[in-house]
Amino acid sequence: MLSGRRILVVEDEMLVLLNVEDILADLGCKSVTAAATVDHALGLIAAQTFDAAMVDVNLDGRKSYPVADALAARRVPFVFSTGYSGQSLDEGYRDLPVLAKPYRQAELVEVLTRLLRP
Repeated sequence: MLSGRRILVVEDEMLVLLNVEDILADLGCKSVTAAATVDHALGLIAAQTFDAAMVDVNLDGRKSYPVADALAARRVPFVFSTGYSGQSLDEGYRDLPVLAKPYRQAELVEVLTRLLRP
């Protein structure tokens, strides 16, 4: 399901980002594009097409909700990742998928596969 897909990973923790990139590359993703800030992610979303995205809720102290809104506007399915509970999300975002950190590879694969199902 992930083979040939273009995935955006919005994450400000370098070790987490490198791990996710490795996992997705091993699963055959066509491209894994990374952004560490809200502004960088918004620029990428405006310039490129993605099949799915993984978005850290907190990027260096700034909430990533503008990224979520931009993805939703383009109908790109995404999952939030966070070290906090899903209940810590602002109202209006609590019904979205959440991947709790730390997560295992199988959990990442399962949530992205679920997002990409027709």
